[in-house]
Amino acid sequence: MKTNLEKRLKKLEEISKTKILCLDGAMGSMIQAYNLQEEDFRGERFKSHNKSLKGNNELISLTQPNILRDIHESFLVAGADILETNTFSANAISQADYGLENIIGELNLEAAKIARAIADKFTEKTPHKPRWVAGSLGPTTRTASISPDVNDPGARNVTFDELSRAYLDQIIALVDGGVDILLVETIFDTLNAKAALFAIQTFFEDNEISLPVMISGTITDASGRTLSGQTVEAFWHSVRHIKPFSIGFNCALGAKEMRPYIADIAKIADTKICAFPNAGLPNEFGEYDETPEYMAKIIGNFAKDGLVNLVGGCCGTTPNHIREIIKAIDGIETRKIPEIPIHTRLSGLEAFTITPNTNFINVGERTNITGSAKFAKLILNDNYDEALNIARSQVENGAQIIDVNMDEGMLDSEAAMDRFLKLIASEPDISRVPI
Repeated sequence: MKTNLEKRLKKLEEISKTKILCLDGAMGSMIQAYNLQEEDFRGERFKSHNKSLKGNNELISLTQPNILRDIHESFLVAGADILETNTFSANAISQADYGLENIIGELNLEAAKIARAIADKFTEKTPHKPRWVAGSLGPTTRTASISPDVNDPGARNVTFDELSRAYLDQIIALVDGGVDILLVETIFDTLNAKAALFAIQTFFEDNEISLPVMISGTITDASGRTLSGQTVEAFWHSVRHIKPFSIGFNCALGAKEMRPYIADIAKIADTKICAFPNAGLPNEFGEYDETPEYMAKIIGNFAKDGLVNLVGGCCGTTPNHIREIIKAIDGIETRKIPEIPIHTRLSGLEAFTITPNTNFINVGERTNITGSAKFAKLILNDNYDEALNIARSQVENGAQIIDVNMDEGMLDSEAAMDRFLKLIASEPDISRVPI
């Protein structure tokens, strides 16, 4: 089995050097087209389950596997090179909403095995055009960087450790099911993504294995930032340590709206670039109107302008969209990966790069409990609002990095650090700089 995986990965590396590869399209909207009802999602196995299961698309891997097979096959018939597993929300955090957090291993294993079998079947038919499987790791239904309570900006409803454990459970089953790639996708909160990447690294180290890792963020609007506030460059700085197979963006935007951000990351990332946008922006009915021809023309221009190495489709994209995209990129050379100078590259919400031309760096040290009597008094008296003002004033006065230290014998230092950093995360005028 390992030998087969090694052969597939060697082929992936070879082919991706010369060809723009194409992912499949939208799983969710394809499932919606079947107009499944509550009983369809339940099947026989979950007939008596005590919560509604309608809309739990990941569950069809167990209750309607033939539908999932048909969807996967339709995208491969259209010409896709990479299938994404039906596991976007197959994690314990998301599945807890349905009371199904106890079947995470099975959900991911079966979804991966179905995609693997179909990819192998098509590869056997056309060995000159191999197909690969990417294990989809979605963002979960919770966010580690943003408070769910408007009255308490330091509150969180999930921890980094909880996210990492949830992702690790997925990863174990996906790899056991035969995926070639791990795809951390639709990232609206980089901290969630870092929990996934930490879980991936842990799995690789524990099992002495390494798979390609694709990372795909989501720019939510014309601000050019993720939902948690990071710019394109800061996002790249935050995740580049894992040396991903690809970096890029998906979801939220149509191809036209996504282009500037793909162009930005293509200039700064020394790895492959992947773009799989929506079929336009949703209309008043939540549907996507961009035709396959229109979307393909824009993505074809991505390719002609040397911006991408991998493409595909997100919400609203059908096999017809993928077919037209493949026509549009056919014969176009894949993007050349640039050589980027080695510098110290840091990030808060915004990027900060230290180069030989950087004179000296202003480090704000007044948020150090052993170096500032005023800050120490505020923290010991639980006056975090005023303590935040000290951090804010440092950035306003030119600090490029903030130094936070809570080492004090009279203090629960770990709890104080945790609380203060979460509050900083809710203050973009402070968290724009690295900590």
